[in-house]
Amino acid sequence: MKKNFFSILSLFLIILFFAGCSSEKENKVVVYAYDSFCSEWGPGPQLEKLFEEKTGYDLEILSVGDGAQVLAKAAFEKDDPQSDVLVGIDNQLYKKALNLEILSPYKPKGSENLKPEILFSDRAEDWFLTPYDWSSFAIIYNTESSVPAPESLMDLTKEIYRKKLILMDPRTSTPGLGFLTWTKNAFGDRYLEFWENLKPSVLTMAPGWDSGYGLFTAGEAPLVISYTTSPAYHIEYDEPYSFRALVFPEAAPLQVEGAGLTKNSKNPEGGKAFIDFLISAEGQEILPLTQWMYPANKNIELPECYKTIEAPENIFTEMPDDVDSMIEEVLTVLGNE
Repeated sequence: MKKNFFSILSLFLIILFFAGCSSEKENKVVVYAYDSFCSEWGPGPQLEKLFEEKTGYDLEILSVGDGAQVLAKAAFEKDDPQSDVLVGIDNQLYKKALNLEILSPYKPKGSENLKPEILFSDRAEDWFLTPYDWSSFAIIYNTESSVPAPESLMDLTKEIYRKKLILMDPRTSTPGLGFLTWTKNAFGDRYLEFWENLKPSVLTMAPGWDSGYGLFTAGEAPLVISYTTSPAYHIEYDEPYSFRALVFPEAAPLQVEGAGLTKNSKNPEGGKAFIDFLISAEGQEILPLTQWMYPANKNIELPECYKTIEAPENIFTEMPDDVDSMIEEVLTVLGNE
């Protein structure tokens, strides 16, 4: 009798253990994002705190590098996904993400409040990415430098800008890829000729925006690829501020960053709840002063530091299909293959 009792007790404890593990798994939401999103000054910590308070879920936002690395990690884990949400796949990587079949369609609650012109799709069955912020790529210039501000992409190839430009690796960084697509759109079939001429101007090609922009603010070079909205940070916190976004005559690429539900994730309901929260007024109000991008929710009022930003009127959103071959060709030109 005693033996049977202990056998039943052991079985009961085992059931409780696995039930507890299952409950914990269902309550945990794992989000893959990029470095700046997860940093202490990024939106990640605030979003995590508010989301957990609001929903009761246990949120874990993991940095996996830059935007392109979010996509690469999700593709690597495709057969056994470890994330529930992917943050930072943008309109440049959208087609690639669809081809990799790593996303599940989900049209979130509150999607009617999103700016219609930045939607990846307006059909629920094709709603694989939800926009949460956007901005145009731009060259940021240090006005206290000894060189004059360039007035076009072509100006960047001049001898005066030798080793004065910081770029990011287009294999890992969405701003790095943004600059590449910018040159392809501006120069067409002659874009590799432009890169040949640009090569002496490039100080370094950083692995991600976080490290590249850090080199720029540290004074390593007076020019860096970033966003039209990047100066908002310096207007808000630097007195006086010396960094400004340059508006070139060439049409600038518009970046729209999205959040998507990982296909076959372990907690799809938790992932959906996070995407709902990310585009809610409560989630979106965090972004302008942490992401330094425009919020996707059209009802959010921008802080004063955005009011004087000059945005390019000439933009483009359609990205080339042959991105991978473009990256390979440009890296060969730069000697970084």
